[in-house]
Parts: sequence; C-alpha cells; structure tokens
Amino acid sequence: MAALVVTSRVGEGHVSGDVRMCEVEEDVRVRRETHRRLEAFNAIRGKEVQLGEFWDAVVITAADKQQELAYQQQIADKLTRKELPLGVRYHVFSDPPGPKIGGSSQRLPNASALGKIFTALPLGNPIYQMIELKLAIYIDFPKNMNPGVLVTCADDIELYCSGDLEVTFHKPGITALAHPSTLTIGTTHGVFVLEPSDSSEYQELEDRSCRLFLHKPTIEKMRQTGAVSIQRNRSCNPVGERLAEEKLNSEVVYTDSLFYMDHATVQLLLGFFKEFDTLCCEIDAYGDFLQALGPDATLDYTENITFVTKTESQLIEVRKKIYFLLKGTHFSVIVLNNSKFYHIGTMHEYLFHFTSDTKLKAELGLESNVFSIFPDQDENVNETACIIQSVLHAKASVSPHSVIEYSRLGPDVSVGEYCIISSSCINIRSDVPAKSFVSSLSLLIDERLMYATIVFGIEDNLKKNVTTLSELHSLQIFGRSFLERLGLWDIKVSEQLFSGDQTALSLWNARIFPVCSTLQESVTLSLEMLNAAQNKPLAKVGYMKMLSIEEMLSCKDVKDMLNFRQLLYKEIVLQREMEMSAF
Repeated sequence: MAALVVTSRVGEGHVSGDVRMCEVEEDVRVRRETHRRLEAFNAIRGKEVQLGEFWDAVVITAADKQQELAYQQQIADKLTRKELPLGVRYHVFSDPPGPKIGGSSQRLPNASALGKIFTALPLGNPIYQMIELKLAIYIDFPKNMNPGVLVTCADDIELYCSGDLEVTFHKPGITALAHPSTLTIGTTHGVFVLEPSDSSEYQELEDRSCRLFLHKPTIEKMRQTGAVSIQRNRSCNPVGERLAEEKLNSEVVYTDSLFYMDHATVQLLLGFFKEFDTLCCEIDAYGDFLQALGPDATLDYTENITFVTKTESQLIEVRKKIYFLLKGTHFSVIVLNNSKFYHIGTMHEYLFHFTSDTKLKAELGLESNVFSIFPDQDENVNETACIIQSVLHAKASVSPHSVIEYSRLGPDVSVGEYCIISSSCINIRSDVPAKSFVSSLSLLIDERLMYATIVFGIEDNLKKNVTTLSELHSLQIFGRSFLERLGLWDIKVSEQLFSGDQTALSLWNARIFPVCSTLQESVTLSLEMLNAAQNKPLAKVGYMKMLSIEEMLSCKDVKDMLNFRQLLYKEIVLQREMEMSAF
C-alpha cells in the first residue's frame, strides 16, 4: 500500500538548488519534467484510477476536530466537481487536544480558516489548490515505491529533474529527499550529514547514506559535523557537445523536504503509539523522527527545546523512547542536485512567488488571471498582480504585486501594491492602501450566522507577543504603535482586550475585529478601521462586539465560507458558458 501523508510543519522559506553553471539547460529540464507531471495528473483528474496507478490513500492531518470537518467538506466538494482522481481513499485525521507545534498559519492568515493544503494557486482550470499540486508533483512516486508512507508538508513545492534515473523508494527504513542549499538556509531547515559519495562526477540524482540529521543547526554545527560540501564539477551538453568542466567552489549543505517510511517502520511507530494511552506532548515527524537516525545520532537532541513552542513534562521522555525505538533504522538520502524547493508559508513568500517570481511562473505555468471574471483587465490590472477565482467589476483596479483570491470587487475599488484580499466582498468605494491584508470569515455565534473581516499590514508580526498590558507599546499594527491605533478605534485597554493566554498578548489574540450581521457591513467597518490607521476619518468601533483572529477560527462557519466560494465558481462558469455560446 502506498500512502501519502500531508502534515503541517514550521520552517522558514527558501529557494534552493539554483545551479549557476549550465543554469539555463538545467532549468529547462526541471521545467520540462514539471510540465510532464502536471499533464499526467490532469489526465487522471476526475477519473477512476487503476490499482497501482496512483496512491492507495491520501491522508491529511488537521489541527483539531473543527479543522478536520472543514478539510473533509473541501475534499468532498472537490470529488463532486471531479477535481481529484477518483477511486482513492482520502482521509483526514485531527490531532488530539493539547499542545501544537504549528501556529494556525499565523504567517499566512488567509490559509488559517480552511488550511494551507487548500491554498489556491494561479494555475489550472478548474484552479489547483496546494493539494492538487502536491499530487501532481509526486505522480511518479507510487509506481516506484514499496509499501509504506510518504510524509510531506502543506506549504512547500519541490520541483526536480533526476536525469536518466528515477526517484525510487525501495530501501528499508527511512528515505529522505535532499536539496543543495546555502549554509544560511540550512540554519532554518533540517540538514543531512552524508557519507562521502562514491563518484566525483556531477549527477542530478545521487543515492547516499546519512550519518546524522541536524534540526535547524548553526553554521558552526554544520561545519563541525561535516555537513558542508563543495559543489561538484559539472559539465553542460546543450547541443550534443561536451563543454569544458568548471569547478564551483561554493559551499552547500543538503536540506530536507519530504521523507518515506517503509511498512515495517510504520508498524514500529504504530506499535509505539499504541503503548501510550494518550500522548501529552506533540511530536514533530521531522525533528523527532529524523534526529534519531544515522550512526552518529546521539541522545543530546532530546533535551534541546530551543524550537519547542511549549514544553510539556512528557516531551523529553517520549523523545528518548523514540530515539531508542528508531536507533539502527536504515537511513538513506536521495540527493536531487537539480531541484528547486519553494516555501509558501508567509505573506511575503506568497506575494513574491505568485506575482514576481518569473522562474516559478515558467516552471509551473502560473498565470496572472485564473478562473476569474475581470472585464477590461488589461487596462485596470498590472500583469504582476494575481487574480484567482474572483469577480471584479470593470472599473475596479489592482496594483502590481497584489493577490486577489475568492473575492468580489465592485466599481471604484482600488487595491494598492503588495496587498492580499481574500474571501471578501468589497462593493463600496474603497482605496485599499498598499501592503494591506483583508480577509473575511463567516462565523457561527449562538447559532446565528455572523461575519468579521481581518485587516492589518503585510509587515505586521502577528506572532510577536508581550506578557503584560504595560508592554503593549512594543506591538505595532500598520507600522505604528498598537496603543495609538486602539485610541483611534476607541477600543479601551483592559484584561478583556485579549483572548486565550493572558501571558502571551499579540495581534493574533487581540479582540479588535467587529462582528457584524452581514458580510458587507463587516468589510465596510474593517476598511474604515484600516483607513483610520492611515490618518483618514476616525472609525469608532469600541462599542461593538469584538473578536480576535484566534476566536474567529474557533467559531468559523466553514459551510458558509465554502458556499461563498461556490457561488463565485458558478457565476464564473455561467459567464464562460455564455461567452462560449456567443461564438
């Protein structure tokens, strides 16, 4: 049985594996292979797949029961619209209540309500979301894989060309993919310490053994453990003639992306889990599994809590048990020297990759206007803007480097540069300032359908927190003092201002977003707050019921949010059918 598991993971973004010599030829090969995989996936989209042709099961992990239900609904809708291969078992499993490694997509809040794996991409007809892209990019794996499980993340993209060799998962134990990266990138990712290669020649794919896995190491640690390599000699052969080899003296490390566990290893971990009645700490499939592997692995990492959000009393004990459980498990690494790794987990990465990254655009065939209605687009939107499944009035305008997804913009709506507008309906005259984030959520409060719209600046840090109200001056929203903004909005500072943990006060759990009975009223009020922050007429909202983003996610109405997207979908389909019939 071949199973794909998509999970959440915390990490910084990067693009790695960029080869300076023969760059054009190697990029062309990556692009060609990527397009082949996309075409192969499109050929089975909405069709019954045969046994062995595709994954036996696709498993998505959710943070809680509510998110599990949201994911299940979205999978069901996709199957109904025939956007996924049929005849596959799609499962969603939620984590038990308790500590979480992740942070509810705080760095990409438009994915917080419905999940990063369902992030819309400017690609495909109907549009791809991250789940389709993952399935497309990995389409060659099931046929080259022994029974087992492949573990991947919801917010990254791995593109590669392996030359004449195929990526295979036939070895026992655990096999991981690795990508050449700079040492700086290595400090925010997992890094492999590999056995020396048997060949001195450059190869697009290398099968290597791994001595040690380092989790977000320092550059000094990488050097001490032998993780740093010098990029190999390589040659180009673009027109059939061998060119002179040139040594590249740049230092690289090999960083992680996804990994495979064979059936025996999965059974070992399953037996371990069953021994525990309840796990009272969250285990990281990357940091806690992979650091236990390799002949040079030691127990030292089990007591390192540097990257742990909240330390539970059971954590170190469980880590040690996992270390002894996995110790001696075969650990191999497939090095993809001609590969690209893109992370789309922050607002800056999201905006850059969707609007400005010419390489990713060429590799995936990304478009600036996907499955949308936008008359007079050439006049009112820059080609570096991105419109995804949205309906825009002919008199609306969108500035460069902005993304509009699942939204409706009326006449006289102007969106500034570097904005994200998500799941919103803006029908009033509006000038959305540059670097603004606007996203609406449907809420179910006391069995009543309500709405709230999140607004803040793209540069704002939603995760930064302080421990007391007296420290609020150090928080900023829209680039200015949070306390100053509260005054403009007539919101009083008190213990009731924040939800959740009262020792971690942040923009994420600040009750500053008004709850309204209609979507349009919600958008209007939040835009007034946004304009007040830009020294426009004041928006007094302190008298209203206010929620934090944290609270909104706990009472979100997934059904209504998906219904809004479906209405946009039907309107766009109808418009296209009318256009087709006109010819």
